[in-house]
Formats: sequence, structure tokens, C-alpha cells
Amino acid sequence: MAEESNATAPRGPEPEEERPRKRRRSWFRRLVLTFLLVLILPLLLIPIYSIVNPPVTTLMLIKRLGGAPIERSWVTLDDISPNLVNAVVMAEDAKFCRHHGIDLGELRAAWREAQKGGEMRGASTITMQTVKNLFLWPSRSYVRKAVEFPLALYADLVLSKRRILEIYLNVVEWDRGIYGAEAAARHYFKRSAASLTRTEGARLAATLPAPDLRNPANPGPVTRDLARLFSRRAAAAGPHVDCLKK
Repeated sequence: MAEESNATAPRGPEPEEERPRKRRRSWFRRLVLTFLLVLILPLLLIPIYSIVNPPVTTLMLIKRLGGAPIERSWVTLDDISPNLVNAVVMAEDAKFCRHHGIDLGELRAAWREAQKGGEMRGASTITMQTVKNLFLWPSRSYVRKAVEFPLALYADLVLSKRRILEIYLNVVEWDRGIYGAEAAARHYFKRSAASLTRTEGARLAATLPAPDLRNPANPGPVTRDLARLFSRRAAAAGPHVDCLKK
């Protein structure tokens, strides 16, 4: 009976030094689970997004938590003017139809420039920007790039080029809280994305790298010069956008 009583007796208080270790293990497990979720969730969602329009993106949620509104209206690629489509491809990723999600040539050039002491360029493709907007965070870091690269390769494998560009043009931010080509066209030019002129499309493309600083409806000298350049490139986009044909 004495032995049975000892076996069922309550344990004494946990040693003080054991509690911090348990807390650290608990936080580590949470961190690992969060990281796995960041990796696994996109792998599940990207195939779904081949037929279902993304309802929201990580970037939208982050900006919303900061108080920014969310204004967007999804349209198909056919309902976006070629003046904007071609200008964006030529401005953001002229090799979009040729690479498989990552432009290795641009990456090598960016790395060489950084090795010489220059600023490390992003060398982001449209596919990389798409997965970043959908699933990742906006600030630059090697950790984000390490996740972004395989996701871009996977997205290029699973989604068509038309679908990648369609998603990108519907989720990219063109002003605070203004997401997608349709919302941007109506916000800046009071017209639909389908009816954008060559100048308007080129100005919107010139705005993309710095939507907080550039206004396509009232462009400064830099935006105007870039828009003229992108307008000329868009007019000769031909072979650079052949993957977008049905």
C-alpha cells in the first residue's frame, strides 16, 4: 500500500531552471511550424489559383493592418488594354516569356554589380513579384529571396504565363490601397483598364517601382521620361509577349 501511495502522489513543483527551457522549446516549435506553414501554404494555393482568383494577398493584409484601404476589381487579361500589358512586361521583365520564373542572367549581373560595391539590385521577374505579393513580405532580405526563388520556379511550372501576368496585374499596388489594373485605371484616369491609351499604359508601368512616389495622372520629369521609353518598347513588344497569346 505504501508503494502504491508513493506512485500516485503528486509531483513537486517544477524546478525554476526548467521553465525557461520549456518556454524556449515552445517558441522554437511555434517558429518552425510558422516557417513550414509559409512554405507549404503557397504550394497548396498556387495550383488552386490557376482557376480561382486570389481573394487577398499578404501585402494587402500587411498594408491593411497599417490602416490602408483595399480597393480592387478583378478583370481578366483580355479586359486589360494591350497598351498596359505590353508596357508592364517591357518595363518590369522583358524576358518574361523566355525564362522559367527566374532570370539567371539578371541575377548574375546584379551579383557582379554588388561584388563591385554597388547596391544589390532585386533582379526580380514578374513571376517573383507575383509570389512575393501573394505570399511574402515587402521588405528586402536574403531570407525572403531564399523563399521567393523556389516559389517562382514552382509558380512558373504550375501556372501559364497568361495566368501569372493576369494575377500580377490584378494584385500589384499602384497607389496606397489601390490594387490591380482596373482600380488603378479608374483611380488615375477615370476609365476602365480595357480602354487605357498607350500613354496612360506606359505611365502606369513607369509608376510600378515606386507607387508611393509617382503619379501617372500628374507625372514628374522622371516618370514622363520612363513612360516615353516604355511606350516605345511596348510598341515593339511583339516577340516579347508571344507567350500571352491564346
